Amino acid sequence: MTARPPLPPFDAHTARQKVQAAEDAWNTRDPERVSLAYTEDSRWRNRDTFVTGRAAIVELLTAKWARELDYALRKELWAFDGNRIAVRFQYESRDAAGQWWRSYGNELWEFDGNGLMARREASINDVPIGESERRIFGTRPDSERGVPFPLR
Repeated sequence: MTARPPLPPFDAHTARQKVQAAEDAWNTRDPERVSLAYTEDSRWRNRDTFVTGRAAIVELLTAKWARELDYALRKELWAFDGNRIAVRFQYESRDAAGQWWRSYGNELWEFDGNGLMARREASINDVPIGESERRIFGTRPDSERGVPFPLR
């Protein structure tokens, strides 16, 4: 099994690194790449869907990014303790009809000793927005790393 530094227990610096690495990976919209950050038997709750294992994660993410076009994500560290991290996030995407959405959520993460995520629980709410209301475009520029994003 390959380690995915930083490894737990997390401190403020390593927890922020883990959150930024997750944001960067998810913004690739590459399900295979993203799945490698999770244990082979990782357990997820994503909205109202429950999956277990990398293959199921790839399937869920493939369907997600087929539906959520032009997806762009921002994550922010909320709290950490030992091998657990809590984040808040926002992402924007559009559907096939052209409606833009901003999705707000919170995630709870639990890592194994190799730095792979063994458990992820995500609660997400979607708000329709106009294209002119968009504020998340592609990957986060270096100048915005570590900068909190607005609540609304």
